[in-house]
Amino acid sequence: MALPNQPKVIIFTTPTCSFCNSAKRYFREKNIRFTEVDVSRDQKAALDMQRRTGQMGVPVILINNRPIVGFDVPKINSLLNIK
Repeated sequence: MALPNQPKVIIFTTPTCSFCNSAKRYFREKNIRFTEVDVSRDQKAALDMQRRTGQMGVPVILINNRPIVGFDVPKINSLLNIK
């Protein structure tokens, strides 16, 4: 069951990124709905991610438009109010 009133979660990924896969697996385990954006296939999304965060590496996770660079579980849990 998904979290009630869950914030909007977007994860910028590439197919070969192991941390991206770990983050997606974590979201699935916690029943967090997310939108995945593959920046290796979507140049506009890659530029948008870079503009928002200054980062070229993935994963970049946006939770209600607040960026998290990398698979940072404490930050993710904090922004999603997961204990």
